[in-house]
Amino acid sequence: MTAVTIKRADVCDVATLAQLGARTFADTFGHLYPEADLAAFLEENHRPEAVAALIADPRHAAWLAEKGGEAIGYVLVGPCGLPHPEVTDACGELKRIYLLKDRQGDGVGARLMETGLAWLESEGRRPIWIGVWSQNHGAQRLYARAGFAKVGEYEFPVGSIRDREFILRRA
Repeated sequence: MTAVTIKRADVCDVATLAQLGARTFADTFGHLYPEADLAAFLEENHRPEAVAALIADPRHAAWLAEKGGEAIGYVLVGPCGLPHPEVTDACGELKRIYLLKDRQGDGVGARLMETGLAWLESEGRRPIWIGVWSQNHGAQRLYARAGFAKVGEYEFPVGSIRDREFILRRA
């Protein structure tokens, strides 16, 4: 059985991260949105240029999970951009934890999360935040096990649709 490896993503991984991000978002949430709204969201957030800008920013970091040479998931972390009055410049955020559907439930998501958390706390413990769709109960359980608790809500726009998102924080 081939082991899952996790490596720090760099500029050479931009196309893979963009494709994987678009695929996993569409597979998981695509049914919620009109086709044009989904396409515009994916173009804005998961095009290679957008991913390259994040990878080039030293305040962000990403790790790629691979199994048998196939990219199966990734985590992206950086400064917190969630709309909550207690967010400060010192806060970090787990921005994306994406995993192919057929790879969920075997601990890879938890490993990715732990890797991102370790990087965010590499210069000392600080508040870490994450936004999660209100109906993504599996992810909410994962985050609760890692010490995250709900502290707010906001609307996450995908075109004309506004998803109800929970804001979670780990102090």
